[in-house]
Amino acid sequence: MSRIRRLSTILRTTIRYRLDTFLEADRLPWGVRFLLKLNRLLPEPKQPRGERLRQALEDLGPIFIKFGQLLSTRPDLIPPDICQQLDRLQDNVSPFDKAHFVAIVEQALEDSVDNLFLHFDREPLASASVAQVHAATLHNGREVVVKAIRPGIEKTIDQDIRLLFTMARWLETNTVDGRRMRLTEVVSDYRNTILDELNLQREGANASMLRRNFDRSPLLYVPEVFWSHTNEKVLVMERIYAIPVTDIVTLQQHGTNFKVLAERGVEIFFTQVFEHNFFHADMHPGNIFVDPEDPQQPKYLAVDCAIMGTLTEADQYYLARNLLAIFRRDYQQVAELHVLSGWVPEGTNVGEFAAAIRTVCEPIFERPLREISFGLLLVNLFRTARRFDMEVQPSLVLLQKTLLNIEGLGRQLYPNLDLWATAHPFLERWLKERFKPNALMEQLKRHGPEWLEQFPQVPQLVFQTLERLQAKEAGLKQIPASVPVRSGRRRTLIGAALLGIGLGSAFPEWTETLRQMPVGSLVLAALGVLLLIVR
Repeated sequence: MSRIRRLSTILRTTIRYRLDTFLEADRLPWGVRFLLKLNRLLPEPKQPRGERLRQALEDLGPIFIKFGQLLSTRPDLIPPDICQQLDRLQDNVSPFDKAHFVAIVEQALEDSVDNLFLHFDREPLASASVAQVHAATLHNGREVVVKAIRPGIEKTIDQDIRLLFTMARWLETNTVDGRRMRLTEVVSDYRNTILDELNLQREGANASMLRRNFDRSPLLYVPEVFWSHTNEKVLVMERIYAIPVTDIVTLQQHGTNFKVLAERGVEIFFTQVFEHNFFHADMHPGNIFVDPEDPQQPKYLAVDCAIMGTLTEADQYYLARNLLAIFRRDYQQVAELHVLSGWVPEGTNVGEFAAAIRTVCEPIFERPLREISFGLLLVNLFRTARRFDMEVQPSLVLLQKTLLNIEGLGRQLYPNLDLWATAHPFLERWLKERFKPNALMEQLKRHGPEWLEQFPQVPQLVFQTLERLQAKEAGLKQIPASVPVRSGRRRTLIGAALLGIGLGSAFPEWTETLRQMPVGSLVLAALGVLLLIVR
């Protein structure tokens, strides 16, 4: 009965906001078409479709609000006008009973709040769909915030996710847009994301690691987690006093240097993605604050670390190379990198793929560089790659959304922000640092065992590569591989290993053992280069 009541609420909301206009009636079952025809006797909606969808989700409650927020992170699937409205979804909901909050904290920490804290404010500081926050003071005088999960939220989430799956499957079966947007895949991602948010110990661990990564950094500060008062149900963190990044007027009154502030936001993003490989993936303005203490060198503060992203080392490398190649308008290399990375199938026609990328990118690069959105460029690139059977990994989806957030925030703070002026030297430096001889040797030490497992195939791989070179010179078709190789990535790893060993042994100070093999080192280096450059 509860599911029937919930479905009737959803139906009423659908009619009220005329969400039927999202559907193509001629592709629906006859019964649904009849109902839609009756509904379309009502006046045409005056509000844009994105605004109507946003208002409908807000009316349907916290779980649908969170789902709409997740949809806004998929600009590769959702039309821009809808994404823009979903980004504005407000997650502020009415607080639950303060006595119930106290009971949750006391049960989770197995003591009374009067014993746990010097002072505990029973009035909520903030309330959202999944959790609620109260202010408190520890016995050592440290001011903190206490966060606890809403009671009964697990049951609500389970019920609404079941309904979302039902709706998603129906839309995928009966509408073209439903299939194109892969709604069941989006709902599945949402389920994993929101279930992770219910574990506050996970959020605390994320915050601790991000804080450690930026320890003593002039760029970013992350509040301290107090583990003696933290577990899966309760999170206690240092309370911060700072200016919300969206409060432009207050920032202006403090004399904030907006150019530096915007550029530092970009630097923080690339530092997290490439140097730390651990990035805050929910950096919307509500989670970002500014320390006004030094307005000419402003420092960011970040909260709510429930959603974090990481990339594989290979994805880091290929992403950096892709961004540099896109800037140089080397679309052939962009296409080749997508194949080498395994993002698109190995048999993809590189020429056709390069032409499709050129079609998307060239009109964008005709605009002034400061007006180019590299976040949207990445979205359009992934959208184009989908036509060539690219399966976008969740980590890359989180990354593109984070880049969009950072870029949008940076332009809001400083409209003339040239993101590439900050990003370009960072990427160039990162690639050079990564492939210094000592960095290669460190990677070899770390990955030596898994690379050495491939060594029995090396002679056959070299023979196969030489065959391919010979075939190319003769103008013949590529000779079929006689040795099964799962992807270009494996060959690249083997090539990198050989190149690293070869170069390492060419420099006597690196290692005593390999120093005695100068001829062998040069041979290995040459074979490594061969495997890296020949596809």
